[in-house]
Amino acid sequence: MNLTVRRAAWEDLPRIEEIYAYARAFMAAHGNPNQWGTSHPPKAQLERDIEQGDLYVMTNDSGIHGVFYFFIGDDSTYARIDDGAWHASRPYGTIHRIASDGTGGILAAAVAFGKEKIDYLRIDTHEDNKVMQSAIAKQGFQRCGIIYQPDGSPRIAYDLSLER
Repeated sequence: MNLTVRRAAWEDLPRIEEIYAYARAFMAAHGNPNQWGTSHPPKAQLERDIEQGDLYVMTNDSGIHGVFYFFIGDDSTYARIDDGAWHASRPYGTIHRIASDGTGGILAAAVAFGKEKIDYLRIDTHEDNKVMQSAIAKQGFQRCGIIYQPDGSPRIAYDLSLER
């Protein structure tokens, strides 16, 4: 499926919330009920992301099918990594909070978008999110170690360097 990536707009928010609701239900049904629980990401966070220009949607002729956060710069949750190390120590782009409405190719589109912006990407996911772990590996990311969310919960961290 051919998807276009663009910055999220305020009028996209209801559809974005629908996509995150779908993703939470999908994760729960596939053995990962705790990563996002029943309310993550909160609406206030989505509003901040839109305001700052860091939330993106994936669209085609039939509408919005995916959403993700993308930022180039230091991510505080990546400052500490246990049981491994990052493969590079240069500027990077981070993909967070990626979700789809069940449409395939969402992660591939986000990664392609990130690669256009910078040559080093980082991403993380919950240990119970086997679907995302597989998708991340298929995109060429390498497992680096364990990072921690602000609440202390661990995540498996990955990176992808275009300079190999």
